[in-house]
Amino acid sequence: MGFLDFCCCLAGELSSTAQNGDSLWGTLLAQALPLFILGSGGFNVIPWGDREAGSSNPFTDAPHTGITRRYEFNISRGIIAPDGYQKEVLLVNDQFPGPLVEANWGDYIEVKVTNSINDGPPEGTAIHWHGFLQTGTPWMDGVPGVSQCPIAPGKSFTYKFRAELYGSSWYHSHYSAQYSGGLYGPMVIYGPRNLNYDIDLGPIMVNDWSHRNYYAVVQEIMGPDSNGLTYTDNNLINGKMNFDCSTLDADDETPCTDNAGLSKFIFRPGKTHRLRFINSGAEGTQRISIDEHNMTVIANDFVPIKPYDTQVITLGVGQRTDVLVHAHADAGSAFWLRANITSCSYTKQPLALAAIYYQGADNTSVPTSTPWDIPDPGTCENDDLALTVPYYPIALPEPSWTQHMDVSAYINSSGSLLWEFGGVAARVDYNNPTLLQARKQGGFQYKAESNLINYGTNSSIRIIINNPAESPHPVHAHGLNMYVLAAGQGNYTENSLSRLNTKNPMRRDVQMVAAKGHLVVQLDASKSPGIWPFHCHVAWHASAGFFSQMIFKPDELLTPQYDIPHDVSQTCRDWAEFTNGVVPDQIDSGLKARAEIVKQERSATLLR
Repeated sequence: MGFLDFCCCLAGELSSTAQNGDSLWGTLLAQALPLFILGSGGFNVIPWGDREAGSSNPFTDAPHTGITRRYEFNISRGIIAPDGYQKEVLLVNDQFPGPLVEANWGDYIEVKVTNSINDGPPEGTAIHWHGFLQTGTPWMDGVPGVSQCPIAPGKSFTYKFRAELYGSSWYHSHYSAQYSGGLYGPMVIYGPRNLNYDIDLGPIMVNDWSHRNYYAVVQEIMGPDSNGLTYTDNNLINGKMNFDCSTLDADDETPCTDNAGLSKFIFRPGKTHRLRFINSGAEGTQRISIDEHNMTVIANDFVPIKPYDTQVITLGVGQRTDVLVHAHADAGSAFWLRANITSCSYTKQPLALAAIYYQGADNTSVPTSTPWDIPDPGTCENDDLALTVPYYPIALPEPSWTQHMDVSAYINSSGSLLWEFGGVAARVDYNNPTLLQARKQGGFQYKAESNLINYGTNSSIRIIINNPAESPHPVHAHGLNMYVLAAGQGNYTENSLSRLNTKNPMRRDVQMVAAKGHLVVQLDASKSPGIWPFHCHVAWHASAGFFSQMIFKPDELLTPQYDIPHDVSQTCRDWAEFTNGVVPDQIDSGLKARAEIVKQERSATLLR
């Protein structure tokens, strides 16, 4: 059976429920998004007033709407078949991908998260709100071992934070590599437009997909004689794709359906559509295109940029790109939307397809469109930085601190490959998060394995990353956006200062550093007191130690303004009670200790 034979059946053999639980993503029932959420009483008042894209600094000029958008998440296990291969996954409100969190720029967002992963075995969890600045609320960042303890099974925790930026993002578990097992969903913050459009088709999440449980993959990566590489099985668009079940091992008796069903979208002829692409995968770098259609890029991550046209966009894990597409074809036409995992990732079936139907088309017909002839360059880099110019320019100050954070790897005594970032393979302690330690101890003394760098009062920090490895890395900064000054092939040295773009450089919260390449970024920490992760967003790399922590404004962090709320501390009391009776088999995050040593360390934590 050829690829097109099994991938292109648009009728779909599985029900939406069997494929994605209660989720409607990728179905024709998914609703287009509004320009903004209407105010109380339905009055059509623009929530951000007269603020326009490019007219004010989005980092300092967010409106205060006085409105809180409230959500409730229940995290549980379930069995679905996103690509026809049935497996146990983690669901948000019985949905994969999870439900949309939406708000207007300046709103507060409140999400009560209940951990119902009570069996099979029980697990902790914590939700990270990717790209949100968390100004004044670093304990709401959702990173166990840093800003909180995991939410224990059977317990709840309520996150509340402000939508200080606008655009497209996502939420995902930050517990181990848990989100690669299904625990993620989209976020949209409505704000000013830098280019007009007619229809917002909403989030389009693309991700590599493994038929194994996420923890089995972590065990393989962290096990003896690992080379740090693993293959995923497929690629999904909004949680859907087909899989060739005939390629399964003969002894694999898991139920598998060849033509599970693909995602579908509707274009209206003559109209301009906004598509919000999100790479929600574990490790695959994605190249996304629409046959015979140009895309106008208008935003990267939470940063509106000066529009430019392209046929292909490249997204590393965690990155988002918003594009506009003009529907120039005739009514009744049909085209393929393609997401292809690049040659520098490892996936058995790298190409995902979704169908775009123009109004009037038979939505079970198979598109016959032609893909763009643009070969994969094999470097897994983002678009040329010269193309990506922020719509609102922000002056770049001279750095007061320069930090080198080179990438390396080594084999530890148990035979596992660990990643080092800045010379350290990181390990975090879920029972004793660094932010809570700082408040409890009144200072900042940590073990070297926490890979924590105290930047003191420095507010402008330049970080130089050289990556001699064969693998590219999407590097993610929490709590702020990075100014991307340089990215490319080979090492970067201090003699290369002339290559830095210091005039309105691209800003985003994830940026690719190429294999055998370099990345230079600058951070403005003036408004970001806290302890913030800085890490590779490839789930397996972060699990294997590619993780660091940054302390900004430590003196401010110890003032009463940053007293840890009681319910944040309660996560640690609940987690301590849970781990006193059950020792989670936490082998990732650089952990190299035997289970009994881990238990001794946790027991000691309980006694403090």
